[in-house]
Formats: sequence, structure tokens, C-alpha cells
Amino acid sequence: MKIVCIGEMLIDMVCTDTNAGLVNGVNYVKKSGGAPANVAATIAKLGGDCHLVAAVGTDPFGTFLMNEISQYNVKTNYISTLPIPTTLAFVSLADDGQRDFAFNRGADEQLTLNETDRNFLTNDSILHIGSATALLGGPLSETYLSLTQSAYENGNIICFDPNYRIDLWKGRLQEFKDACVPYFKMADIVKVSDEELVLFTDHQDMESGCQYFHDLGVKIVLVTLGGDGCLISHNGQCTRVPAYKINAIDTTGAGDSFIGAILFQLAQHPVDDTFYAQVMPDFVAFAGKVSALVCSSIGAMSALPTLAEVEAIEFKINQ
Repeated sequence: MKIVCIGEMLIDMVCTDTNAGLVNGVNYVKKSGGAPANVAATIAKLGGDCHLVAAVGTDPFGTFLMNEISQYNVKTNYISTLPIPTTLAFVSLADDGQRDFAFNRGADEQLTLNETDRNFLTNDSILHIGSATALLGGPLSETYLSLTQSAYENGNIICFDPNYRIDLWKGRLQEFKDACVPYFKMADIVKVSDEELVLFTDHQDMESGCQYFHDLGVKIVLVTLGGDGCLISHNGQCTRVPAYKINAIDTTGAGDSFIGAILFQLAQHPVDDTFYAQVMPDFVAFAGKVSALVCSSIGAMSALPTLAEVEAIEFKINQ
């Protein structure tokens, strides 16, 4: 079964001048970005069949992103190349963790699909919707919703990661939360961090927070807890899967690789009557290994392991 990921491909321009800010910073490192691209690369690197649906520009940045994603065997038939600039995000970091952020929106916003495209993408597939920019408006927002609705009506498995980014939604939190509700109602699986769980549900208690999503129709809620592992809630039954001990070097893309590894396994197993309830702890444990390996090296994509590499390494549980 193929997996379809839809959303942004963009360039992260990261200022390497600490504490300089975007006003005074002069040195930048160009990195490939976009959560859907990271998820797709994870799936394909593990050996899955994954199509990325996105849009880049005809500029050198678009060429760079296409070259990057092609190295991971991601299917690129539905990546549009448009005669406008590729989307850029400029970021600078301070020692105290504060950051400056400037977003130059370009090609990602203009993604469109016709009915033939949607029919192919929803035929015998799992749909992952986890784009940070798809709810901001423009043709991408319309395409994102129409593809999700088509998958829902077709009975496809839908996985939703709301991917909250404070820099994109400053002063507009309620707007973001409201925009996510239709997707929660169509999703079978929702993945959130523990902070996002509180943000969406206003519940500090995780089981109560998970019930908010179940009441909307979500079958499985995955709550990532960093070094404490992951909480799985299946219609009110909660299971905690521990994390693994790692020497974290770079956590960029950790959440994307985690959900990518979950999706890879979903595509290998037929749906049973319990909707993966019996095997989800094993899926999460495997995903934790993939994420641990990504955190142990630099780079969201360059650190991605193959299936053989995951299976070859002994992991110790973080007690």
C-alpha cells in the first residue's frame, strides 16, 4: 500500500551567528525543510512506497529540494515545479532558546490537484496530513482539504499531525485550533506532542486530553513525550511505550521520523478489527528506534536509517 504525504517543501535558512538576530546576522546555512518532506523521506528510506505532494519554484532552491528528496527514493510525480520562488524560512537562535523568524512564502502556497490526481492518490493508500503551512490559506489549503475529504469519503486511513508552529500563528492560536478541528474529525490517527495535547484540549491530564480527540472520532491518539516515550490511547485504553537511551546531537526531524516510521509499518499490515490496537505498541517501539537514530546524528534527512540499520542496532530502554 502506498503512503501519500501532502504539504510544504521549503528552505530553512538558519543563521549561524548566535544572538545576532535576523537584523544583524550575516552567516546562514541552507537546509531542506518541510515536515511532509521529512516524513516522506523516512518512509522511503525504510523501504516504503511514498508519494510526496508539494510545490517548489523553478529557482535553484527548488532544484536543491528536488535533488535532496530524490536521493531517498520518494516518488516525486506529484511535486509541482512552478515559475515562482520557492518558500523560504529564515531563523536565528539565541543562547536562551529565543529565536527570530521570517517567512517568505512562495511556491508551497500554490499547490493544486485535479480530480484525476486525487483519484490516484486516494486509491489504495494511506494519507498523512502533517503540513505546518497548509492551514495558512491559499490554493494549498483548498487542495489539502479536498484531498483529505476525498480520502475520508473513500475510506482511506488518515493520519494527522497538526504540527503547531508558534512562529506561523503568533496571535492566531484560536484560528489555528479551529482550522484543525475538521481534520481531527476525519483522522483515524492523530499524533501530538504533550504540549500540543494541552494546547488543543486544555486538559493537563493526558487521558482526558486524549478523550477529546476520541470524542471527535479519532481511533488512535499518539502523544509523544520526549525522553519519556509515547502514550498510545486507543478509545480510552492507554499504553505507555518507553523511549530509548540516546546521545542526542540534533533533534531536528525527530517527530517527523517517528510518524514516518509508524506509517511505514501501517502500510505493511492489513487493518484488523481492533484497528491496530494489538500491534501499535510494537509500531511505536520501532518508531522510537528510528527517531533515536535520527537524533544521534546531524540532519533531519541525512541521519535517516534504513530498515537494516534499525534492525542491526541494540537499543537500551530509557529508565
